[in-house]
Amino acid sequence: MKIFLFRGFSTLADSVSIKPTSAKPQFHGNLIRRNWNPIPIPNRTLPEPKGQDLDFINVAHSHLIHTDWDKLNSLSTNFTPFRVKHILLRIQKDHVLSLEFFNWVKTQNPNSHTLETHSMILHTLTKNRKFKSAELILKSVLIGSSIDTADKLFDAILYSYRMCDSSPRVFDSLFKTYAHRKKFRNATDTFFQMKDYGFLPTVESCNAYLSSLLDLHRVDIALAFYKEMCRCRVSPNVYTLNMVMCAYCKSGKLEKAVQVFGEMRMLGISPNDASYNTLITGYCHKGLLNLAMKLKNLMRERGVEANVVTFNTLIYGFCKEGKTHEAGKVFSEMKVLNVPPNTITYNTLINGYSKVGNSDMGSRLYEEMLRNGVKADILTYNGLISGLCKEGKTKKAAYMVKELDKVNLIPNASTFSALISGQCMRNNSDRAFQLYKSMVRSDCYPNKLTFNMLISAFCKNDDFEGAFTVLMDMFERHMAPESDVLLEIYHGLCQCGKDHLAMKLCSEMEAGFIMPEGFGKAKPINRGPEKENKAFGQSL
Repeated sequence: MKIFLFRGFSTLADSVSIKPTSAKPQFHGNLIRRNWNPIPIPNRTLPEPKGQDLDFINVAHSHLIHTDWDKLNSLSTNFTPFRVKHILLRIQKDHVLSLEFFNWVKTQNPNSHTLETHSMILHTLTKNRKFKSAELILKSVLIGSSIDTADKLFDAILYSYRMCDSSPRVFDSLFKTYAHRKKFRNATDTFFQMKDYGFLPTVESCNAYLSSLLDLHRVDIALAFYKEMCRCRVSPNVYTLNMVMCAYCKSGKLEKAVQVFGEMRMLGISPNDASYNTLITGYCHKGLLNLAMKLKNLMRERGVEANVVTFNTLIYGFCKEGKTHEAGKVFSEMKVLNVPPNTITYNTLINGYSKVGNSDMGSRLYEEMLRNGVKADILTYNGLISGLCKEGKTKKAAYMVKELDKVNLIPNASTFSALISGQCMRNNSDRAFQLYKSMVRSDCYPNKLTFNMLISAFCKNDDFEGAFTVLMDMFERHMAPESDVLLEIYHGLCQCGKDHLAMKLCSEMEAGFIMPEGFGKAKPINRGPEKENKAFGQSL
């Protein structure tokens, strides 16, 4: 998806910040009265019906208000967009009947619906605060619509706004729907069109837009949009500021996130558990674990209880640094405070202990989680298998793999990679290669680290033909090992008389533009090991 910067955002002053202000803007609903002069809202009217149109509308309206659907069905083929619009105008005070009629037309005579009839029902629903129903209709319009539908839809809503005596929330619903559907270009255009006519979205809709941007990791645009919110005096709430903090943390600007957190109280906003958790996550990613723990302790002082997310984040931070002892202390505190550990808690700890070579502790945690009724997933088993393989306990690891069938879990790429690493550590390249082939047959594909482990194992066992086979698969995946590994394989193939494979390796390296610097493509010839080594050295 192609994302663009908001128009005008590049000219925003960098000094825009969340500071309280005594100058409060005056609002009429969402109609903002600012120093600028908004474009006047157009006042279009619908021509009065005459003749057959008037007679038909009177009859159909009578059947409708008397809920005589059978008689209305007999008239369905004679409906036109013009007649539908007039009936919608007559019944707009009854939003239930309006929606029933709108849906009836959609079923009986869909050709009678236009963007104008859709805009009319949107006005009726939003005036009566039926926002979910309005958003469902908007979604139905946008699904499978043409590229220019968005512009036409805004105009249709705008031109019927005064006619339907509508509410500014109709534009807010449009903006929010685009945000939820991650149609960022349309949402941006709608935001600025709204502003041109003196409307602004609610903070809830702005939050939906910020959330969608962060889901797609568009931190830069999320922060730019927040600055525009501040400039337009859309007052943020705690959810807005939590997302702003998250955006700063993701962009590596932890000090900015800390600043936002500190300014919350100045704005009269009390940080919630998500506020603290966001900043704790930022500290943990930076390795600032002491500050993370201090912030956790501050939560209780300020009447905010740490939850499972808080503890999981801290445990992850300590495990990432290899500080499993401290992670265990946090885990113990979690249980003392009656915060139930979940699957993520146990998986994080199991992986942490596996990385430091303590598979026994990982196994005890696994048994504990089963006793406590916490469901193990594939990540649990992968952590256990990885820990066992790192310690060379490949038989126990194989037993854990058999357990996967019993719990209806399927091995994934990480499972195979762990098993392969275990066999490579034992210099069992043949078994590692068999696991690799099983991995591919299972539609699991190795990463660069797994390929490098396999090639290294083959090279250690002087099986350069096996290393060459894995290397060719690696090339097919558009990956390549380091230059010294390529040279080692080439050298080994030459020494063991596999000249044709050495030549093929040269061709593949040339084709992939990965020829090591100074590596000559001289055709290898059979010679004694001493002469071969000398010739190879001259080619470098």
